[in-house]
Amino acid sequence: MVSKGDVIETLKKVIDPEIGLNIVDVGLIYRVEVEDAENVEVDFTLTTPGCPMGDTITNDIVTVLREDLGFANVVTNLVWNPPWSLDFMSEEARLDLGYPI
Repeated sequence: MVSKGDVIETLKKVIDPEIGLNIVDVGLIYRVEVEDAENVEVDFTLTTPGCPMGDTITNDIVTVLREDLGFANVVTNLVWNPPWSLDFMSEEARLDLGYPI
């Protein structure tokens, strides 16, 4: 069975088009729940409520999890609580974007 770690690793293939980094390192993934071999649920956020890339990121999440891990049903939940902040970014992402660690 696919693990939560497998899902998170696969989600690193999804790039935030505006930032140019993967959504895991940017800190957009809040929760992953692997229900069984065919069903996964992902809670994620965007950097701002007005982000125009929401649909693109949602579609990329669904596509990569279906194609790479074989999930038939991918449920995505766009959430706003807690609000995203720079603190959610990985150290590598912060360095890539020139933010202090």
